[in-house]
Amino acid sequence: MSALPVSEEPPQRPPAKVIPLRPVARKRYRLHRFFRFLVRLFVSMAVLSVCVTIPLNWLTPSTTSYMIQAGAPVVQQNVSVDHISRFLIAATVAHEDEQLGTRFGAFDFNDFFSRAQAYATNQADPSGSTIPQQLAKNLYLWPSQDWVRKGVEAVLAEELDFGLPKKRIVELYLNYAQFGPKLFGVCGATWYYFNTPPSAVTQYQAAQLMGVLPDPENVRRAANGGLDLSSAADKTAVDLINGAANVWVPRQLAGMGGWQMAVATIGITDTASMHADTQNAADACSTMPQAVADRLKAEGAIK
Repeated sequence: MSALPVSEEPPQRPPAKVIPLRPVARKRYRLHRFFRFLVRLFVSMAVLSVCVTIPLNWLTPSTTSYMIQAGAPVVQQNVSVDHISRFLIAATVAHEDEQLGTRFGAFDFNDFFSRAQAYATNQADPSGSTIPQQLAKNLYLWPSQDWVRKGVEAVLAEELDFGLPKKRIVELYLNYAQFGPKLFGVCGATWYYFNTPPSAVTQYQAAQLMGVLPDPENVRRAANGGLDLSSAADKTAVDLINGAANVWVPRQLAGMGGWQMAVATIGITDTASMHADTQNAADACSTMPQAVADRLKAEGAIK
C-alpha cells in the first residue's frame, strides 16, 4: 500500500473576519481607555508628590525653584525651628495663615473657589495663599499666576499638609520665604537687617519682617541697620512694613489670644532660649552667615 503524500505546507486558514465596533461600543472603548489614562495619571502624580514631600520630614534642601530663578548669588542658610524666635513664628502664623494649625487640609475649599473665581474675572484676591500653598510654590514652582501653576500648587500643598507636621511646614516656610532681593530665609534676613540671630528677634522686628513678605524685591536695608523706612524708600514697601508691624500682626495675635497661643496651634510650647545648649550647632544660625557678611561688605555697611 503506497503512503499518502505529505503536504509541504500546512493548509492556510481563511483570515478571520474583522467585525467593526458599533458606534456605541466604540464610544465605550474610548471612554474606558480615557478613564484608564486618568487613573494612571492620578497614581503617577500621587507617587511623585509623595516622593517629593515625605522626605522633607528630615531633609532640608539647600535650594528651591524660586532661589534658582532668582539667580546667583543668593543668601540663604537653614536654621532649625528650635532656634527661631517664637515671636517670629507667631507673627508668621498670624499674618500669613492663622488657621494653619486648626484647619483640616492645606486650604479651605470655599476660599480656594472664591480665589479661582476672582482670578477668572480679574478681581482682587479675596484671601491670599495659605502657608502650605506658598511653601509648595517656593519649593517647586514658578512665579507666574496661571491656571496650571495654581492647580499643581493646590495638589502639592495638600501633599505637604498631609505628609508634614504643621511645625515642620512653618520651619521650611521660614527657611525659604523671600525677605529681600536674592535674600531667602530668616537666618540671613535677621542678621542682614538687624545684626541678630533669628532666636533673638524681638516682637516688633518679627512683625516688621511680615511686612517684607508681600513685596521683598522693593525692600532695602537702612544704612545703619534695620529696614529702610525713610522718604527715599519704596512707599509701598514702607506702608506694608508699617502696616504689618503696627496694625495687622498685633491685631491678629490679639484675636488668637497672644503669641503663646499662636505658636501652640502648630504644636510649639517651648521657647528658643530653652535650646541654648545647642546654639553652636550648624543649624542654629548663632553667627552671621558668610554670605550675609559678604553682602554687607559689598554694600559698604561693614569692613
